[in-house]
Amino acid sequence: MWSRMLAVGVGMVASAALVLADDSKIKVKEGDAFPEVALKAAQVEKVPGKKAGETVSIKDLKGKTVVIFFYPKAMTRGCTVESCGFRDESPKFPKDAVLIGASADDEETQKKFIDKEKLPYALLCDTDLKLIQALGIQSPKGKVPQRITFVIDKDGKIAKIYTKVDPKDHPAEVLKYVEALK
Repeated sequence: MWSRMLAVGVGMVASAALVLADDSKIKVKEGDAFPEVALKAAQVEKVPGKKAGETVSIKDLKGKTVVIFFYPKAMTRGCTVESCGFRDESPKFPKDAVLIGASADDEETQKKFIDKEKLPYALLCDTDLKLIQALGIQSPKGKVPQRITFVIDKDGKIAKIYTKVDPKDHPAEVLKYVEALK
């Protein structure tokens, strides 16, 4: 009986650890320039100065505070909770902040996710894993990013990296940090 209880406890701890990014492999740190990788985005027109069909990179957003949250797979439980949390918090972000979601999903999948969940921000489509690999955030479990968030300052430098993400509470946590930036 004790061994069964121990096995259940270990399983619960292992499950909880799945939301933690492996920050030992991250190639960037706070204070570094965010990589300038241009990507397609679903709903790109939600990015200031962008029109349908254009790509987005951090150099396009100089002068803005940018929040890019990476999630493993659109329309999965944790990713939906986190994305909808950012949706619900988005009106509270400062006017000079840009909120962007990102995954390795293609543009069609990202558009379906936006439509289904009524997401008010662009979703990057890193199907070739260029940005994901440049950041060092590819999941060891496959061709998807880890759940991780970057706050990038107005000069394009990484102000904050969140590697321990609880999808339910994370959007409010990021909002609080961004509101405190001056």
